[in-house]
Amino acid sequence: MKKDGQLTEAYHPHLADLKNASALKNFSNDQLEATASEIRDVLCNLLATRTAHFASNLGVVELCLALHCEFDFRTDRLIWDTGHQIYPHKLITGRYHEFPSIRTQGGLMGYPNPAESEYDLFMTGHAGCSVSTAVGLRSGDILVGEEQRRTVAVIGDGAFPSGIVFEALNNAGELEDDLTIVLNDNKMSICPRVGSVAGYLDRLRSNPYYTGLKSEIGKLLEQIPMLGDPAERFLAQMKEGVKAGFLGGMLFEELNIRYVGPIDGHDIPLLRKYMAMVREMKGPVLLHVVTEKGHGYKPAAADPVYFHTPPAFEDCDGKPVARKSDGLPAFTNHARDSISKAMAADEKVSVITAAMCQGNKLEPVREKFPNQFFDVGICESHAVAFAAGQCKSGARPIVDIYSTFLQRSYDQIFQEVCLQDLPVVFMMDRAGLTGPDGPTHHGVYDIGYMRMFPNMVVMAPGYAQELDMMLTAALGHEHPCGIRYPKASAMQLENTPAPIEIGKSETIREGEDGTIVAFGAMLENALAAADLLAGELNLRVITPGLPSRSTATWFATRSKTDALSSRSKSTPKSAVLAPRFWKQPSVTDSIHGRFMSSVCPIALSNTVTATTCCTNVA
Repeated sequence: MKKDGQLTEAYHPHLADLKNASALKNFSNDQLEATASEIRDVLCNLLATRTAHFASNLGVVELCLALHCEFDFRTDRLIWDTGHQIYPHKLITGRYHEFPSIRTQGGLMGYPNPAESEYDLFMTGHAGCSVSTAVGLRSGDILVGEEQRRTVAVIGDGAFPSGIVFEALNNAGELEDDLTIVLNDNKMSICPRVGSVAGYLDRLRSNPYYTGLKSEIGKLLEQIPMLGDPAERFLAQMKEGVKAGFLGGMLFEELNIRYVGPIDGHDIPLLRKYMAMVREMKGPVLLHVVTEKGHGYKPAAADPVYFHTPPAFEDCDGKPVARKSDGLPAFTNHARDSISKAMAADEKVSVITAAMCQGNKLEPVREKFPNQFFDVGICESHAVAFAAGQCKSGARPIVDIYSTFLQRSYDQIFQEVCLQDLPVVFMMDRAGLTGPDGPTHHGVYDIGYMRMFPNMVVMAPGYAQELDMMLTAALGHEHPCGIRYPKASAMQLENTPAPIEIGKSETIREGEDGTIVAFGAMLENALAAADLLAGELNLRVITPGLPSRSTATWFATRSKTDALSSRSKSTPKSAVLAPRFWKQPSVTDSIHGRFMSSVCPIALSNTVTATTCCTNVA
């Protein structure tokens, strides 16, 4: 691939010739190794053009090739858990020539997408659901008479502690349907994984029995042909069962899940042999594969946290040189600083994250306040219930989670927090559209579902200074609060912010001819719209059925002729108002049938009302 992102087939002859993955079955081991090198070259050069998921994809190249060599996923079933490690899969399933478009408008999605290929079954972007969907797929295939289809779920060790995974294992062990679960163990989530399940997997990897037994099992398998007779396959499976007993894999065996491994996830011949073996095993099987996140690119292997989704960079003699980006600090930076300030002021304030320490930029907070920082892993429901418990004890927890991931704890927000009227603070990062991450990560539902909960107040800062004020107000409020902010730079305003008062908006700019109401970060667009309208236009009529973008943005981007009914001969004055809250009624109000009305951005003439806080209307 060239630096401009255009593919050069001479560099990647194997990938360029793959119309689908079926040809891999006839590749020699040397050809597969060459294909692995081509995949890594494509991935490394992609980062010269844009940010993308990187280290996680480097770590599954050989695993992906081995899977496609031993299964035919045009008919067999494959679910990649989370899905951000899907790039090698896309490159070998006929999408090589489209790959430069990945994570761009109209291009390939950075996650699995059934609209792109028959090889993609689910648009997966949240962790932990692969085993459940795989169990369902296998059960459904049996119901409709398609038992010949094989089903495989690939799940990382970071996602494995999720509660839904154990719900699925519990169900799979009872059903006893044929199923292969590949545990991709790289000792990482985005950050180093946490929790006792991580410790258990580490013990499986490092158990002294394994080091002596590994070579013996390897020798045994070398003597077993790919399609050996049933006695030979039984012998290999029996040996794996003995090894599970020695190494502690009995956790899975007791759930009626056969445990096989651990094996080297970068040894293609070994992977193929094990894939062929587990493919023929009856009932649910877990294959434990050990990989290295960032494998094949030394800087990424040395720092897989930074290289999970690094900024665009160019490789200079094996060293990444990041492209400099100008711009104001992001809302996430201001949120982190405000959290740190609150924790320093009150030792009862804690912060809880769900495996997103790096994404929420909380590393300095973790280092400075280790006793007030809690990473519960990819377990959002537990995070919220855990926060409720802390809050009931008198602590003041802040739950810092991406908006899209907070959806996973919907019931706990209602039952354990809002119904109890506990003053938990929810910091909803990545609220709104998240651009290249695509539909699985857009945080567009939080206003809708958070404002329905009893006792809940939802706030949205319109500019940088306001975020700290809102967190202070939330921690001083004796009811649940949510603060939503986008993945964007935070605007700085020169004016002195008005104090935060629950239920009151802030007027940013005064005028006489109309009002534009903006909620949160849309304030910047509202101000731009006011500036565009000032002295130029006079909006007198707004008709129903405007495009499904914010009104302020619509007026800022539409032409004068299309947007307005007439021109103003005078120079109107622009005004900006910022409502700051949505407050949901109490449980009693809800029982009595009081409902909150919808609050939409309003654009009238060239007055701008920036809404950073909207109040519930009964």
